[in-house]
Amino acid sequence: MSDDLETLRQETLAALAAAGDRREWDAVRVGTLGKSGRLTGLLKELGRMSPEERKLRGGALNRLRDDLSRAVEARGAEIEAATLNARLASERVDVTLPARPESQGAIHPISRTMEEMAAIFGAMGFKVAEGPDIETDWHNFSALNTPDHHPARTDQDTFYLPAEQGSLRERVLRTQTSGVQIRTMLGQEPPIRIIAPGRTYRADHDATHSPMFHQCEGLVIDRGITLAHLKGCLIDFLRAYFGQPNLPVRFRASYFPFTEPSMEVDIGWSRKTGEIGGGGDWLEVLGSGMVHPRVLANCGLDPREWQGFAFGMGIERLTMLRHGIPDLRSFYESDVRWLRHYGNSPLSPALLHEGL
Repeated sequence: MSDDLETLRQETLAALAAAGDRREWDAVRVGTLGKSGRLTGLLKELGRMSPEERKLRGGALNRLRDDLSRAVEARGAEIEAATLNARLASERVDVTLPARPESQGAIHPISRTMEEMAAIFGAMGFKVAEGPDIETDWHNFSALNTPDHHPARTDQDTFYLPAEQGSLRERVLRTQTSGVQIRTMLGQEPPIRIIAPGRTYRADHDATHSPMFHQCEGLVIDRGITLAHLKGCLIDFLRAYFGQPNLPVRFRASYFPFTEPSMEVDIGWSRKTGEIGGGGDWLEVLGSGMVHPRVLANCGLDPREWQGFAFGMGIERLTMLRHGIPDLRSFYESDVRWLRHYGNSPLSPALLHEGL
């Protein structure tokens, strides 16, 4: 190798070794191998040489270019690793430090309400049932006698997902936990007595609605079930949950495609003060009714032999009423101050004697 090429080699390697950061490294790379770099300039001079000189000089320049390219890449990797190590060292978290002086954690009001519901209904012989958050259109709507033209089946109200490969059934984020009732009736012989608490999803969002919220639905299937059983069950639950043995409760005729007859359930309250059980006003808290014969037939049960009742309630709504929480959105803002105020001690689980 001629002296000028060896000089270029040594000077480039020295400059690379002296480069302390990415910017300095890049300056060496561009100054040597770039479009206007020293080595590139020497390669451009080959055109003015004779064929014999060009062959010898070109081979030496190509070997030098390959050697310097490898050296540049290697030094660049070293600088990148050193930069990363320095950053990791500067951002290191000492996990041996003591915890921040936060007060004891608390059970979220939603979790607490579901625990209390399970405790109250558990005393009545109900079991907790669960199901998937992503349901088929059939489980969520069709099996429940919901007609195709029902507003709940529109895109404005329901989150639709593509059908699974090889399946013709559309999938939805469940708008209610009623699909758990359907799955239970399909997979279990009566008698049935379950509640189905869990997340549900609807395309709605304001101070009293959320795209994701929680519901608790209940189902009883047996022989000889009547409205009297439904009314007794719900009256006992509401009086236990709100802690008022004489809480006024009334039932109003309504319509749901999956129950017949259907009823809205109201509790006494004061519109002026918001007091539960006081005043002469009524507040709707849940829906209910006798399971529609078509729903029973869809699940393979003979309506002439089996009867049942079902109900459903919003867990956030009951929690807001009990604790006087004005805005639904605050449940999901992760504000520690709010949780500290409305939360419950983890050492104080929901016990039956608290409500019954």
